[in-house]
Amino acid sequence: MLAVIGGTGIYSIEGLNVIEEHVVETPFGSPSAAIVRGAYLGKEILFLPRHGNNHGLLPSEVNYRANIWALKSLGVSQIIGLSAVGSLQQEVKPGDLAIADQYFDFVKSPREKTFFGHGLVAHVSTAEPTCRALADKISDAASAIDIAVHRNKTYACVDGPRLGTRAESLFLKNAVQADLVGMTNVPEVFLAREAQICYCTIGIATDYDCWQDDPAEHVTVEQVISRYGKSLEKAKSVLAAYIKGQNAQCKSGCNHVLASSVLTPVEAMDAQQSSLFNVLSA
Repeated sequence: MLAVIGGTGIYSIEGLNVIEEHVVETPFGSPSAAIVRGAYLGKEILFLPRHGNNHGLLPSEVNYRANIWALKSLGVSQIIGLSAVGSLQQEVKPGDLAIADQYFDFVKSPREKTFFGHGLVAHVSTAEPTCRALADKISDAASAIDIAVHRNKTYACVDGPRLGTRAESLFLKNAVQADLVGMTNVPEVFLAREAQICYCTIGIATDYDCWQDDPAEHVTVEQVISRYGKSLEKAKSVLAAYIKGQNAQCKSGCNHVLASSVLTPVEAMDAQQSSLFNVLSA
């Protein structure tokens, strides 16, 4: 089952024939909104708006654990995120699409970043945090409809909600050598990994953040909304092309990462820990 997590400006999918809405309560609280199950291009998918139906949640207020847990409990094996991002490199122009393969966690606020703890210990490898097979299939779908997508990009995640300083932008560009900057993919990407879900984000570049010398190029909310809207149709076209030919088989090993990650013996888990582990490892 594929789930789409919509970012800024994506609160529904046009053409999605809604079958039902799931109001899911999780051990971590409520997700951002009810999860919509629907038929899209002949395939059944789930949809969740990351920031809520009316964009009422700051990046730091999104209950990422509840979102991923709810999707996992509904049988999701793949997640494609759609996200507005700033570009930290000249070749990724505003309006371009880019797939993040790597992540740099620059979040300093106390977001909950793992399902584990409280007596249940696991150390999940995130050397390759996203699903390479899923990214390849999305890239192939984009090529089939002549839409260019940048690959092998690194996404630096910051706290928000403020837009970054020029010093921060230059640090992420030069010291980290990141290509994209955003506020929401951490811890989403890592929680999907812990839940053994294939995950990939299609980033929609809206600006050059604020590393360029020309102040006119520095990001503003007006720029983000204007450019994002113009490029969103490209991202939706890529998503549609992928869904038409999607293959649920993953060869990247996403669905068994917990096999070598959990240190707490099964026989030592209490009922609550065992229940959590069983859902994540299903």
